[in-house]
Amino acid sequence: MDQIIFWIAALVAVIAAVRVIFLRNAIVSVLHLIVTLVALAVLFLQLAAEFIAALQIIIYGGAIMVLFLFIVMMLNLRKDEFGPDPLPGVRFLGAVAGGALLAQLVITFAGERAVAARLPEGFGGVRDVGNALFGDYLLPFELTSVLLLAAVLAAVVLARRSPINVTHQTTIPKLDVTKGVENPSDGRGEA
Repeated sequence: MDQIIFWIAALVAVIAAVRVIFLRNAIVSVLHLIVTLVALAVLFLQLAAEFIAALQIIIYGGAIMVLFLFIVMMLNLRKDEFGPDPLPGVRFLGAVAGGALLAQLVITFAGERAVAARLPEGFGGVRDVGNALFGDYLLPFELTSVLLLAAVLAAVVLARRSPINVTHQTTIPKLDVTKGVENPSDGRGEA
């Protein structure tokens, strides 16, 4: 049964990740990324790393993906705003790099089978994750939070591309404590 769950979760993760790359709609791509992250959480559950699986769903599947969806929807990206492709050779270089990665994967998996390493005691537990996160990886953790903050600020700046157009001018009534509030439409004061 574990093998079946593993292969289903792995297949769902790979298919959803490929769809993240190739779909043109950014919102649908983000939703497929959520599916990928949930499938990875299932794989963590199979490794008996329940805490990492919960973190995967709560932090990545929840908070980070909501942030991505918010930014994508706020930017309201349309194809006509991008203009012509500024670097036409980048697609070719990307295809060459992808082919090299595929060749490396084929070479790696075509070799002899390696024996899986044993997981250390307490793998994926709260204590191990906390020690790693706030010990050896404290600086990358904090830099990632600053990077996410900068991304949100950049999205807000990009969303305000044009100044707000005011189509009509609103008047604020003047307040005079001796006469009351003046009505700007007829000029008469109310007591």
